[in-house]
Amino acid sequence: MGTSTTGRRSAARERLLETARQVFYARGINGISVDEVIASADVSRATFYRHFPGKDDLVRAYLQEEDRSIRERVDGAAKAAANPSEVLHLLVLGLDEQICGAGFRGCPFINAAAEYPDPAHPVREVVAEHRTWFINAVTELVTAIGHPNPERAARAVVMLRDGAMVGGYLDDPKATGDSLAHAVDAVTRNPS
Repeated sequence: MGTSTTGRRSAARERLLETARQVFYARGINGISVDEVIASADVSRATFYRHFPGKDDLVRAYLQEEDRSIRERVDGAAKAAANPSEVLHLLVLGLDEQICGAGFRGCPFINAAAEYPDPAHPVREVVAEHRTWFINAVTELVTAIGHPNPERAARAVVMLRDGAMVGGYLDDPKATGDSLAHAVDAVTRNPS
């Protein structure tokens, strides 16, 4: 992903992605111009366009990096845990830490979807790919836990996560995290 045509990592592309991650998350995607990203990343306009044909391509790459990072954290939790219940517990703890963290502004995927209302837009395709993966990952965990209706329980867990991402930004983050843990426990332990 972060390689040039010669196969070496491009420092300029990495700076563009890191700058995009910071400013898009803090200020919104549509509120940031390409010129602001270029200036903040300290690259030339030609360098930007060598790596990204347009702003939407940068937005897609930013979200793909967020997706990659989340997948790595989920994989890390799976490797650190003794069983699927513990993996789910670690995921909830990770969400709690995230929503209580400094500068938290909600889910970058939900935020991007709000700024790109057309479900057929390429940015929304990245959002949809991430959500599909996440729902499937949670479904696998809930199935492994032995829930009698894993698809329904997984969708409830994802909905609770979405609500916690919004609630953590708008309300008391600690109370939101506590509520998320309680609700996920209730959904995954109660088969009704």
